[in-house]
Amino acid sequence: QVQLVESGGGSVQAGGSLRLSCVVSGGTLSNTVLGWFRQAPGKEREFVASISWNYGRASYADSVRGRFAVSRDVVQNTVYLQMTSLEPEDTAVYFCGVGIRWSAPADRSSDYDFWGQGTQVIVSS
Repeated sequence: QVQLVESGGGSVQAGGSLRLSCVVSGGTLSNTVLGWFRQAPGKEREFVASISWNYGRASYADSVRGRFAVSRDVVQNTVYLQMTSLEPEDTAVYFCGVGIRWSAPADRSSDYDFWGQGTQVIVSS
């Protein structure tokens, strides 16, 4: 069974930075996509970024492009989300997911088969 464990969330002031990590275990990641989504209170889960495991091709939501960067470590089976210039609107629980049967840009929840438990990010003004 594939398992994902996120870490790195916390509380920061607007303009600050955080780096989220997601360690994946229990399966091969070849030909998969790794993605980050977030869910704010009272809102639906929304796409943040994705990266293809084999080629490292990244996609971003318009709201984070230029501020966030997604990357992966194929040795450590880990995907990262470097977040800079954080805004109060970025406050949410951030989830990582693994997609087995997916299509680019993998910006839909239905592209993903396994999810982590989430990590909280709070940005204060």
